[in-house]
Amino acid sequence: MNTHDTDLVIIGAGPAGLFSVFEAGMLKIKSHVIDTLEIIGGQCCALYPEKPIYDIPAHPKVLASDLIELLESQAAPFNPTYHLNQRVEKIVKNSDGNFLVTTSKGTQINCKAIIIAAGCGAFGPNRPPLAGIEEFEGKSVFYAVRSKAEFAEKNVVIAGGGDSAVDWAISLSETAKKVYVVHRRDKFRCAPESADKMKKLSAEGKIELVIPFQLEALAGSNGKLRAVLVKDFDGNVKEIAADYLLPFFGLAMELGPIVNWGLNLHKNHIEVDASTMQTSAKGIYAIGDIATYKNKLKLILTGFAESALAAHDIRKIVHPDEVFHFEYSTSKGVS
Repeated sequence: MNTHDTDLVIIGAGPAGLFSVFEAGMLKIKSHVIDTLEIIGGQCCALYPEKPIYDIPAHPKVLASDLIELLESQAAPFNPTYHLNQRVEKIVKNSDGNFLVTTSKGTQINCKAIIIAAGCGAFGPNRPPLAGIEEFEGKSVFYAVRSKAEFAEKNVVIAGGGDSAVDWAISLSETAKKVYVVHRRDKFRCAPESADKMKKLSAEGKIELVIPFQLEALAGSNGKLRAVLVKDFDGNVKEIAADYLLPFFGLAMELGPIVNWGLNLHKNHIEVDASTMQTSAKGIYAIGDIATYKNKLKLILTGFAESALAAHDIRKIVHPDEVFHFEYSTSKGVS
């Protein structure tokens, strides 16, 4: 069993969670970050990585994936530890007032405070019901893309008809040997300009649209794919040579174990004190979409502000005996 000690555990590696690492770091608070997805970025990377965001200060337009890269770089000087592809199953408050956080992989982290930045709750990918898919997951079947370079000169099958499927089909067509898009119909649930661009790339032979088909089975061994089998509505089966399968069927969202943590909940959200972001449990904070209070605005920039409020209140827990003199980042700098 892996056991760690830190000041702060941040549950959720989306924008608000990543910015919390920076805000905490500026206050000399060390962080560990836990997320159910296999990459950082939350919904920004899992659902719409190539979509522009227009309401980030000083960025008239920034791609969701680029925003996450910038936030990761901003947090990097404070050396956060990431625990990915696992979710928090249990939180126990010790007699000394600290917490023991246990994840689904048996990771245990002792900490002084917790920030829940889990978006709409614990979420993970909707997995296609394919026999034996577990053997290939994390090896040649992925539910998110961390690095385009991994798919260079490879045959990639993308399944789905939403923003993430279309965005990544367009993006990976620049480097992959061949990209196949499997969808049950010829209409896609994405921005019209993205659909038009994908169809143009299909006409140029850079993307092959496999329509109307659905995933049927996987062929390969030892976690390495050889082919993906698809079937149309007449029962005809087609085999596609594939090195990787990327199923993009959205995320399954639920509060999960959070409901058992003794927090005040309101319509699947966590009630907090808006002045500190602390929940009904002392030492546990909630920020971002999962937090609720009067006149709450569900915006990324709101989550950023909440990160700062939580970090400054947590400083009193982590460094109770230190006199604090507020400084702007411009004067303090990043250590």
